[in-house]
Amino acid sequence: MDQVLSQQEIDNLLSAMSSGEITQETVEIENEQSKIKNYDFRRPTKLSKEYINTLYMIFEDFSKMGSNALSTQLRTNAAFQLAAIEQISYEEFIHSIPKFTLLGLLQSEPMNGIQIIEMNPQLCMLLVELLCGGTEIHQQQGENAEENLADKKSFTDIELAILEEIMSQLTSAFEHSWKDIVNLSTVLGGMDTNPQLLQNMSPNEPVVLVTFTVKIFKVQTFINICIPYVFFEGIVDKLSFRNWFDSNKTSSQEDSDELQKSLNGVDLELEVLLGEAQMSLSDFLHLVPGDVIKLDRKITDPLDTFIEGKPFYRVIPGKKGDQYAIELIDKLEGDQNE
Repeated sequence: MDQVLSQQEIDNLLSAMSSGEITQETVEIENEQSKIKNYDFRRPTKLSKEYINTLYMIFEDFSKMGSNALSTQLRTNAAFQLAAIEQISYEEFIHSIPKFTLLGLLQSEPMNGIQIIEMNPQLCMLLVELLCGGTEIHQQQGENAEENLADKKSFTDIELAILEEIMSQLTSAFEHSWKDIVNLSTVLGGMDTNPQLLQNMSPNEPVVLVTFTVKIFKVQTFINICIPYVFFEGIVDKLSFRNWFDSNKTSSQEDSDELQKSLNGVDLELEVLLGEAQMSLSDFLHLVPGDVIKLDRKITDPLDTFIEGKPFYRVIPGKKGDQYAIELIDKLEGDQNE
């Protein structure tokens, strides 16, 4: 990331050049020198643009799942949106977040390293207020919001218990967002409020910082996810588009079994139409157990079956053991292919 000069620094630089203290050649030499950086080929610290594009797709899914989970829990709309993915050092991440904030420490087997989800105090207190039944939302932003939280140095036990449930929802969303790349078993290993005391990584450890904007009512803030580079060491090749979207890759038996397992759990509404009858409202109101209703079909005629309201098969009623059953005969004409 290029350094951005303030207006005062620009004025000082122009003044020094006009007075002859520095020359254009000096500036060019310094710029050339600044472009030279040490690089360890045994431990590359940068993910290529192709891999970053894949991460955008993964965390777009996370933003959707996190938004749905949080909206359901809060019973109000919580909009997540992926803002940026950067590659920085762990020290830069620690310096970029408040000294008092909420940190969720995730452990994802079989990957290495600790992943960190960071939520600032403003968002945390808004979530606690909503989950505790608050109806008057303090939609203060900027300096006013910071002044209200300036004296807050810790969360109460009740607040931490509420926030732990929210962090667990985000942990589950993080696990499921990686399912197309690697099967993770992610657990919330703990929570902390002081980033300066964390000793999970060395200051120079390269990390991927994923930033999301979160909008609840008129309050807009951020959630950060910090992932160490060691997390990606075993799955770098799987982040390639060619590996992920390989059209020549055939589905394995394991994929088929998993799909079959998922489909077996889907509930469908099955209806069998015995026949139809017309009667007056008076006759209907005087029906009692034991009365016989004449239908428009013979008992030997096949019956129509409907699944989720759509025609499916012609069947014959019968019994299997002590239960009523139907035997499939043939498909109905018309809408059975829909």
